[in-house]
Amino acid sequence: MILRIMLSLIFIVASASHFFNIEKTVSRIENANMGFIGNSLGSPETAVILSGIVMFVAGVSLLIGFKTRIAALVLLAVLIPITLTIQVGQMATLGPLFKNIALLGGLLFFSINSKIQKQ
Repeated sequence: MILRIMLSLIFIVASASHFFNIEKTVSRIENANMGFIGNSLGSPETAVILSGIVMFVAGVSLLIGFKTRIAALVLLAVLIPITLTIQVGQMATLGPLFKNIALLGGLLFFSINSKIQKQ
């Protein structure tokens, strides 16, 4: 339960950035080496807002242990394009890339171990 809570908090906090710092997040997409991925779903502003909503809802779901497996899979689906868009190709800042890789590992754990629910 503690691991699930710890993992969920980063998505809840990050979602706030997607709501309150839209311009900064869009700028990161536009300046990224693989920013075209962020544009594939429409305007970057729309992608930022939608990903923020999804991260918040799925993050809270993971936090409280509701539909843990589905929440982890949804967060995986959001984190992969974010990682590819923003982190890959940024060789000067490998720390955030490996942070996202670690987050992906945690999400994989909870998506595979579906019996780990609210306790």
